[in-house]
Amino acid sequence: MTVTLTTTGPLPPEKGAEHTYDVTVIGAGVVGAAIARELSRYQLRTALIDAADDIGNGTSKANTAILHTGFDAVPGSLEARLVREGRDLLADYAAETGIPVERVGALLVAWDEDQLAALPLLRDKAVRNGYHASRIIDADELRAREPHLGPGALGALDVPDESIICPWTTPLAFATQAVRAGVHLHLNCRVRDVRSDAGGHTLTTSRGPLRTRYLVNAAGLYADEIDRLLGHDVFTVTPRRGQLIVFDKLARDLVGHILLPVPGPAGKGVLIAPTVFGNVLLGPTAEELDDKTATGSTAEGLHLLREKGRRIVPGLLDEEVTAVYAGLRAATGQEDYRIQEYPALRYVAVGGIRSTGLTASMAIGRHVMELLAATGLDHGEPHPLPPLTMPGLGDASPRPYLSVGLIAGDPAYGTLVCHCEQVTLGEIRDALASTIPPNSLDGLRRRTRARGGRCQAFYCGAAVRALFEEARP
Repeated sequence: MTVTLTTTGPLPPEKGAEHTYDVTVIGAGVVGAAIARELSRYQLRTALIDAADDIGNGTSKANTAILHTGFDAVPGSLEARLVREGRDLLADYAAETGIPVERVGALLVAWDEDQLAALPLLRDKAVRNGYHASRIIDADELRAREPHLGPGALGALDVPDESIICPWTTPLAFATQAVRAGVHLHLNCRVRDVRSDAGGHTLTTSRGPLRTRYLVNAAGLYADEIDRLLGHDVFTVTPRRGQLIVFDKLARDLVGHILLPVPGPAGKGVLIAPTVFGNVLLGPTAEELDDKTATGSTAEGLHLLREKGRRIVPGLLDEEVTAVYAGLRAATGQEDYRIQEYPALRYVAVGGIRSTGLTASMAIGRHVMELLAATGLDHGEPHPLPPLTMPGLGDASPRPYLSVGLIAGDPAYGTLVCHCEQVTLGEIRDALASTIPPNSLDGLRRRTRARGGRCQAFYCGAAVRALFEEARP
């Protein structure tokens, strides 16, 4: 197995047609990685490039990590179809590869008469989206199922198939499988210009030129800027910041479901949800910004979240906070995805993929393959991908430090390095030697959970850094 992963230096030389990629995907978030994985099923010379030093380093690493049913999507929209298809694809893929998923269900809680009156409309919307399992429950049943809910809740829409998923393992699994199947991954590779001709595109990047016959733009927050380099002015991405608070694992017993508000014009609003790591999330905010790098948290945003959270689950505010973070969603002013093929240019734009992109990712990959074929790409017959098993980061499955057999075979899996998250020396070693190793301590955290617990690396930070530095070339 030949693996091509580059992070520095000039891109591989281009001398003749044999060094021209058939397809290049710009953006290695969860959507771009899913597209690259789908492309890797065919005998194509494919590149996946990203300006960051890791996959999933933008919107994909900072979201609410929900595997949606698509019950509340706009009926008949492309998003509704792809979320519905993608949910089943990703659920099956997660079971196959070991990506943590927990089916906890969701409750859309009505806090006033107007919201209560909206629940039948949301249930009917779910039916129009092909989801028939939702039902309205009264205040008594709601209280029985969520005893720590704040006072005043009048009822809820029960959506039993909403799930939580690991947002970090998913894009890493896609990219790992793609790279093992022959996709070239080039990181720290920012696209600065695109020149198109009858034979394809020449990308000017921060690491030199790259030639490709077909181009897929999955650049997330920067998809509009890439689209303009291709001569279009179809959509503008407005970053929508979502700040979130992560509460300690001791808060987990306060919440049994994903607790959703009745949706408003700005989106799904502030929710409370468990995570596959055993914590509880509160958020996100929805702040329209101009700065595509503004991922900092603010006092105002955190105050808003605490006020919202106090009404939903008052006891949550008495629990310790493990971390706060913020992510930027790619809002475009349109409710549907902005996915469009341009046959004359051999180009597909994949823009406006917002909070449902994680769920829809695999279906988006298949859809983009269809669009590439419509633009003239002859991809031939698919072939099976090499099997993949990802490290189990979720608390619902046995972790390595609890596996007697694993430890008997290799004592490193019984040597704890990060005690807060129960991360072992063996797990850190495996991540550092993996197909796509981390290029930063944050990247290592997303692969292992090390340094992500209640002490925020106060105890394990030095040891983890030493292991990371020792493994660097």
